[in-house]
Amino acid sequence: MNKFMEVANEEAFHGMTKNEGGPFGAAIIKDGVIIAQGHNEVLKTNDPTAHAEVVAIRKAAALLGKFDLSDCEIYSSCEPCPMCLSAIFWSRIKTIHYGCTKEDAARIGFDDNLIYEFIKNPELYSDSLKLIPQDREECLKSFELWRTKEDKVGY
Repeated sequence: MNKFMEVANEEAFHGMTKNEGGPFGAAIIKDGVIIAQGHNEVLKTNDPTAHAEVVAIRKAAALLGKFDLSDCEIYSSCEPCPMCLSAIFWSRIKTIHYGCTKEDAARIGFDDNLIYEFIKNPELYSDSLKLIPQDREECLKSFELWRTKEDKVGY
């Protein structure tokens, strides 16, 4: 087994056996060295965003003191869910190594298919989540300020 995937897999077992969350683990690698690792902590923290990849990304970003992790790779014990995939995109990590597939996860009760389908066609899933546009003109004021802000740091 790949040594970094082994760490991600061990994290999955660790968190699950301690009842901290589902069987998911992740490790962030920079220059061949593990920078951060984490496991699903949804149950431990009552935080629905505390998935293994997000936990590991938060730790790596804090340790490295930057939000751009484009010089890192991530190893995950499972193919990332849509939220984790988005976090990986936002952190600019370019390579994801994963063990189990999203279909494997669905078979044990972690089915993200509704999210993928919602993204494709939100109108068909309004019973699951309603998208209601509201107060756009007022909210655009902060966007305009950002657009003209001279000292902004892009990300």
